[in-house]
Amino acid sequence: MSVRLYCFGESGHSYKAALALQLAGVRWEPVPIDFFNGETRTEAYRRDVNEMGEAPVLVDNAVRLAQSGVILDYIVERTGRFTPPVSTDRREVLRWVLWDNHKFSSVAGTTRFLMNFLPEEKRPKEVIAFFQGRLRSAFETLERHLDGRDWIVGETLTAADLSCCSYLYYPEPFGFARADWPGIDAWLARLAAQPGWKHPYDLMPRAWPPASA
Repeated sequence: MSVRLYCFGESGHSYKAALALQLAGVRWEPVPIDFFNGETRTEAYRRDVNEMGEAPVLVDNAVRLAQSGVILDYIVERTGRFTPPVSTDRREVLRWVLWDNHKFSSVAGTTRFLMNFLPEEKRPKEVIAFFQGRLRSAFETLERHLDGRDWIVGETLTAADLSCCSYLYYPEPFGFARADWPGIDAWLARLAAQPGWKHPYDLMPRAWPPASA
């Protein structure tokens, strides 16, 4: 399995796919996206890479996949890694991946973007405060769930962990401090101790600051 991943370092959704490929020992190469100069919004990108105008996109020969949850499922299927030993737990993994995309990393990603990648005068304070409130609720959900657990589902690392961790290693502020969440902090440390783990900025090419800046 040798794949290309359209991605950029600041994208937590891209990190889910990149980290899964990395930990699975897959031969892969990043295809950098000039996100902050609008590449994903161009007609060429939507025509040739992803009609949804999003990242990441995984290309494996004739297979082309978008959406991080779908890509994670494909990596699990192709490599046999990150799948729970109990078959009935597969839906539990899916439950957490869907929760993450809807309630967790989508909110974390938006909040982080608004707080760090917009000019300071354009940062909507009330919107940021609203998202941080929603994000705190999600942190509480994950912290409670990790009480007495090493991993989100079952006894091993799964796609649920790879999905939910995606924005929590970034240094930019968005309302998350590991010290405030000891269960999440210990879980992130366990994940970072896995052979082959890399920080997102060491795994994917960065797109910030824009070349024109």
